[in-house]
Amino acid sequence: MKDKRSLHLKVQELCDCYATTDPLREMSALKSDSDREEAALKWLALAALHGVNANAEKISITRSASGEVTVKAEYRITELPSPGAEIGEKIIAAAREITHLEGDKAKSPLALGIRDSGIDIQIKVKKDEKGEKLTLNFPG
Repeated sequence: MKDKRSLHLKVQELCDCYATTDPLREMSALKSDSDREEAALKWLALAALHGVNANAEKISITRSASGEVTVKAEYRITELPSPGAEIGEKIIAAAREITHLEGDKAKSPLALGIRDSGIDIQIKVKKDEKGEKLTLNFPG
């Protein structure tokens, strides 16, 4: 039976677990993770850690109408490793569930404890005929 604890708590635990790792290397390995739900939560934790470590303004994951998933970070325009279509879809769904975002366009803060400090990340989702985009906006 799967653990039905809060997804938010699980992301926080994963932030703590991966705090001393290389988030980009860990993100690259997620495509081959067999537990897609767990991989989606790991991605959210790793994206938060990478954003904090790299002083990112925002990280966006976009799923096109055809299912292709791309990830971009804004601090310098660069593509991050894509988690793949199936995990990408689960990442967006998990973020929506954690922050209770509904509809085609919404935003909400997400408070994450990382080790002995915390961060408030602004989560935004936008969905249209072209696809769906989830953006993690990091504080300045």
